[in-house]
Amino acid sequence: MYHLRGVVLPSGEERDVWISGGRITFEPVEGARTLDGAFVVPGLVDAHCHPGIGPDGATTLDEACAQAIRDRDAGTLLIRDCGLPIDVRPLQARDDLPRIIRSGRHLALPKRYLPGYAIELEHPDDLPAAVAAQAADGDGWVKLVGDWIDRSVGDLAPLWPEDVLAEAIRVAHEAGARVTAHVFGEAALPGLIEAGIDCLEHGTGLSSEQLAELARRNVALVPTLINIDNFPAIADTAVRYPTYAAHMRALHAGVTDMVGAAVDAGVAVYAGSDAGGMVEHGRLVDEIEALHKAGMTREQALASASWAARDWLGVGSITEGASADLLVFDEDPREDLSVLRTPRHVVLRGALID
Repeated sequence: MYHLRGVVLPSGEERDVWISGGRITFEPVEGARTLDGAFVVPGLVDAHCHPGIGPDGATTLDEACAQAIRDRDAGTLLIRDCGLPIDVRPLQARDDLPRIIRSGRHLALPKRYLPGYAIELEHPDDLPAAVAAQAADGDGWVKLVGDWIDRSVGDLAPLWPEDVLAEAIRVAHEAGARVTAHVFGEAALPGLIEAGIDCLEHGTGLSSEQLAELARRNVALVPTLINIDNFPAIADTAVRYPTYAAHMRALHAGVTDMVGAAVDAGVAVYAGSDAGGMVEHGRLVDEIEALHKAGMTREQALASASWAARDWLGVGSITEGASADLLVFDEDPREDLSVLRTPRHVVLRGALID
């Protein structure tokens, strides 16, 4: 049992918070231990994270556990996995690890995504049935690969016909699942948006008109800026595909302006590190700071990785009866985002992690 008194975000109200039985209450709890700290923040959310993917592809479950611990110790207490080649349900059963919302396996076509990551369908028409299976097996999300390099044309290209996309997303929605898609370039975006996609990952090719449409349709964007920083290095290795290489450099050059325009257009933008593979785990604060540099206020950037992301994913923040997943700081992270790197306390499911 614990007792906190501080400024509670997002309301900014100074109040007392008690933790009992792993839950938050605003009613006094006799015998609770008082924890120091001045600002109480809902646990951070990494909306695009891969505990179970490493630089060489799929990891072991033990390695995935170590990745999740690294994220947790950096303040991430909720992860949307956004596609994994291994089953991390055993990690979900552990009270000492961040909560994980599983999106199942990536869905792609042969040779149209990173090898070993995705379920590779034999034909595009197989997508609706595959989406139905992933929706039944996941935690309310399905992950599509919307575009990838097509070596026959030497550039990014869509994977799915627009009518197949529309049917697949309809199937997911009927099953109560939301659909997100990896998409770098421009060509796949009209089909994904018109088909009713719920979220876009990366979205580097989005135009101002499409951003307005995302806002109108309430489609979320998770830009993964610290992973987009790898685009120039990817382009440098693509010597056989100069058009693709130039395209990736151009997308990288324009991504900061795109995210700023998304914020201005009212698009719901959330923080995702894309940890796993080319990005190390535990770097969510780097993404929060990158979103601020791209045009979000400090408070917006923090919200995108805390209370706003929790609302979007249907997980409680600091409210009566909610799970006690929170961070305690000595200083106000709304004034200085670097404060997020040094929490005084990390509390997960009511347990003091530090």
